[in-house]
Amino acid sequence: MSSPSTPHFRLGTRRSPLAMAQAEEARARLATAHGIEAAHIEIVPVTASGDRMQDRPLAEIGGKALWTKELDAWLLAGEIDFAVHSAKDVETIRPEEIAIGAILPREDVRDVLIGAATITALPRGAVIGTSAPRRAAQLLHARPDCRVITFRGNVATRLAKLAAGEADATFLALAGLNRLGETGTGHPLDAQDWLPAPGQGAILIECRAEDERTRAFLQAVDDSSSRDAVLAERALLAALGGNCHSPIAVLTRMEGGKLVMSVALFSPDGAERVDGEMTFTPGDLDAPAQLASDLLTRAVPAIAVHFSAS
Repeated sequence: MSSPSTPHFRLGTRRSPLAMAQAEEARARLATAHGIEAAHIEIVPVTASGDRMQDRPLAEIGGKALWTKELDAWLLAGEIDFAVHSAKDVETIRPEEIAIGAILPREDVRDVLIGAATITALPRGAVIGTSAPRRAAQLLHARPDCRVITFRGNVATRLAKLAAGEADATFLALAGLNRLGETGTGHPLDAQDWLPAPGQGAILIECRAEDERTRAFLQAVDDSSSRDAVLAERALLAALGGNCHSPIAVLTRMEGGKLVMSVALFSPDGAERVDGEMTFTPGDLDAPAQLASDLLTRAVPAIAVHFSAS
């Protein structure tokens, strides 16, 4: 049994099934790390703006902030102690009052194709449902004969739309399917051929920067290798000046104690692509910025116009 002195923490999360699964994973890891009962970490769900507005692409209605603004407000008001997010949904530039307290061990970063075994196996002229500029551009680069329509909603909603015949195929993150217990759904795509989103597969926990008690509590579940890769990808995004309209794909892997980052930038229609790769020491956040500069120097105007970095 826990002693009366066992600390109590409030964990903020979105209400979607995947967000709740991520919150449960974070709570379980923290409880195990500290030898306390999970009940001492209270899950406080909020309905995010991004979950309420499902009829338009995210980039048209406020971008990634729609996933974080309610939790940010609760965090800064002291109504929760920390917030659990999908790393890929957290804006690159964050309020200085908010700090990354931990990044959990990263799940599989691959995308899953549902509706065909491979990109090449898609029927000619296939209709693909996705709201992600990266997925749309990467698909159209490989298969310009295909057509993309907007698909938003949680995993169950998107699978239902596919089953209803609204599209021939769609993409989902393998990490999300695994966390929901939907293993065996669709066909994972090789991450070196089909590059993932920055931060994909990682759970990021934020707290108030000045809250030393919570920061010390979260430190116990921080995974250094996942943190190194995710922070490098966030440094790349910051240097590129990309936003929700900018098709960015990146794979970061560890080889011989070094990080190897492979990046592709696209024009939204997939017609243009520029690639780059860099190997650097974990923790060196200048290297991703140098890679970003090189990519933008070589990018044609149809790509560069979608990035705001100078």
